[in-house]
This record gives sequence, C-alpha cells and structure tokens, in this order.
Amino acid sequence: MNLIQPARPAADELRDRFQAVRAHSLALAAPLSAEDQCIQSMPDASPTKWHLAHTTWFFETVLLQPHATGYRVFDAAFAYLFNSYYEALGPRHPRPQRGLLTRPSLEQVHAYRRHVDEAVATLLDGANADTDWETISPTIELGLNHEQQHQELILTDILHALSCNPLLPAYRAAPTPGLRLASLAPAMRWLSRPGGVVEVGHAGAAFSFDNETPRHAALLQPYAIADRLVNAGEYAQFIADGGYQRPELWLSDGWAAVQAQGWRHPPYWLAPDDPRLVHHGATAGWQVFGLHGVRPLESEAPVTHLSFYEAAAYAEWAGARLPTEFEWEAAHDAPGISQMSGHAWQWTRSSYDPYPGFRPLSGVAAEYNGKFMVGQLVLRGSSLATPAGHARPSYRNFFPPAARWQFSGLRLAKDL
Repeated sequence: MNLIQPARPAADELRDRFQAVRAHSLALAAPLSAEDQCIQSMPDASPTKWHLAHTTWFFETVLLQPHATGYRVFDAAFAYLFNSYYEALGPRHPRPQRGLLTRPSLEQVHAYRRHVDEAVATLLDGANADTDWETISPTIELGLNHEQQHQELILTDILHALSCNPLLPAYRAAPTPGLRLASLAPAMRWLSRPGGVVEVGHAGAAFSFDNETPRHAALLQPYAIADRLVNAGEYAQFIADGGYQRPELWLSDGWAAVQAQGWRHPPYWLAPDDPRLVHHGATAGWQVFGLHGVRPLESEAPVTHLSFYEAAAYAEWAGARLPTEFEWEAAHDAPGISQMSGHAWQWTRSSYDPYPGFRPLSGVAAEYNGKFMVGQLVLRGSSLATPAGHARPSYRNFFPPAARWQFSGLRLAKDL
C-alpha cells in the first residue's frame, strides 16, 4: 500500500470544509421545530432528522469504521435505522416509514453528529505516514458532496411537508420584504449551435461523481437552444390554453399521470379560489407556495416543480423539444446563454444511462449511482436550493419522470 504523508495545509483545508458543510446542514434545520423535523409527507421524501442522521451514518460507516483506529460506534442500532439503500451493509428500516422514527430524539441525533464530527477531526488532525491519505481524502470528499445532496433534499422535502399543512406555513420568512427570486426575464432568444463531435463528461482532478465519467466524445446534430429558462408567466399561458386538458401534447405515460393524479398546474400553485388561501387574505391571480410561504406568482421567475412529463408537454405546446444532456453540456459556456445554474434543475430528453466505459466506485460506494441507471431521466444545472459550489457543468442529476417535488424546470431546444 502506498502511504503518503499529506501536506498539513491540505488536511487543514479539508477539515475546515468538513466543518463548514456539517454546520450548514444544522443551519438549514434551524428554522424547523422538532415536530417539523420528524415528519415524512410521502415515501419519496425523508424527515429532516433522518437526513441529519443518515449523512452522519455515511461518514461513520464509509470513513471512520474502516479507517479510524479505535473508533467507537455511537449506537449499533443506527446502522439499521439510517442506512438508505446499501444492500451490502445489511437490512434497513423501510424508506416509506422513516417518519415513524420519533426515536432517537432530535437531541440524540445532534449528539450523534457531534460524536462523528469529533472523530473525523481527530482522524484528520492525526493524518501522517501511518494514514492512507489517498483513501481517506477522496472518501471525505465523497461524504461532503453526499451531504450537500441531502442539504438540497432537506429543503425540497420540508417544502413538500409544509405544503401538506392547511395553514401553509413558511419554512422561514423572506430575508427582505418583497424579495424577488429572479430578475426580469428578457424575451427568449434562440442560440444556434453547430453540432459535431464534442467532448462531454468530467475532466480534471477536481471531485466528480462516478456517473459523470469517463469523459467521451458525443456526436450532435446542429441544434438551437433557448438562452434562458421557461418562466412562470409563460407556463401560465400553457395552462390557460388548456395544456392540462389536451392529450395530444403529452407522452402516453404523462397523460396517464395527469388523469390519475388530477394534475392541472404545478403542485405549489394556488388558484384564487383555493380554500387554503383563506388564512392568507384575499388574492387575485395565481399564488405560489414556496420556502418563504405564500406569495404572488412571479411571472419572470423560472417555473419550477415540474415533472418531466409536464416539461415535455410544454415543449410540445411551444413547438420545441427538450435538449439532450449532451446538447445542454455543449452549450453551457455559449455566449449569451443564461440561467444555466442556481435557478432550477433542467429536465433533458436523455435517459440516465452509463457513459461508455463507465465503472462504479469501489467498495460500499459502488452502490452510489450505477444501480439507479434505469427508468430515470437526467436533469442538468442546479437550483436555488443547491448548495453553493456543489454543481458543475458535467453534473448529472436524475429522477423518475413523474417526480415534481424538486426545483425542476425546463429549457427549450429545437432542431436546425
């Protein structure tokens, strides 16, 4: 085994990043009561308390138990409670029943986090020639990026939970009265792209998930891509034109979902006659429930919380289509393009498949991405809930086509 003495500044920098990411998770949970943090509003979502414990379990299981000499497991029962989907690590509590875990208490989960954080700090502080630095540093990087994914899920999951409360309570008050989530959107423009052979996928030594590799060539036909995202005002026109009543706009499975679920608009949009608005005063026009509570629809803001089916139906209505993930990546740095990150995840027309030559990570982390490469669609970019610095142009998010509780929107494309 090749044991390498880490440069002390590298270990210190990683420790500082570890502490910052871990602190941010607690900051996201801080506006929530203990009751808020235990609720699970649907099987696809998880309680905040579970997210806080699961990300801690990941560091304990993947980093500390294999690599920290003398590490003492905080509570052996937590391996069953907070394993997510790692078959190699044994049985686990059923995902749809995470909201039943009133115990351990939130206080115990915080104690669990402190226990693991102290052990990771000790591991990093003692990094020397007896430590396999080439193993522990990538494992910590993976754990930090894993926790950042769950930080976004903390927000999307609690938003769904609070939307189920008839009072429609805000996650937290807007920091500034009248705060806008988006600047005024200019008229949409089409940017022509030449196509040809392009290189896609992650390149360089910086962190990436295994599903972003290997970098490879992709052949694109000439295409055009919209310079910005579709906004809420434009999507309201689709609704007003009977978009949810016109089967010719929808993929077959999408139309079945519309009929079965009664979809008539995005999930957090509230019509003026919605009875839940009685607690929020008289309204005119669409209202939208978000992290800052009920607010008037911002027409210029990117539309969010769309399923792939809704995004594809809108594109059909607009006489366009969704871009492939490779068209999106090739256009990422094109002159004049905007809103590629930090606004909404953008559905693509690409199924979530392995890249040519894909190999999953080794060990426990082999189950991280590869086994989900079926029945999912790729989203690109990042959203207003994505932690700063987490995403990159090659990042591949993925969800089933009916998923609506994420900050997911769309950008149009068309053939040339």
